[in-house]
Amino acid sequence: MKKQKGISPELEKAISDLLKATMSDPTASLTDKSKIIDRALKLEQLKARISDDDWGAGFASDDDE
Repeated sequence: MKKQKGISPELEKAISDLLKATMSDPTASLTDKSKIIDRALKLEQLKARISDDDWGAGFASDDDE
């Protein structure tokens, strides 16, 4: 089985659908809305890290020498 690099399209769609549903729900609390916005933002952060080949590269260098 080939390991997939990146975010699962199903996960992206699920978070997107949940965001739309929560924001359009008049009974959703501010806390509920804030939580789903936070999840969507975290997903975007992960996508940015995956697409940035240099992300985390600083841990491999030894600047103390």
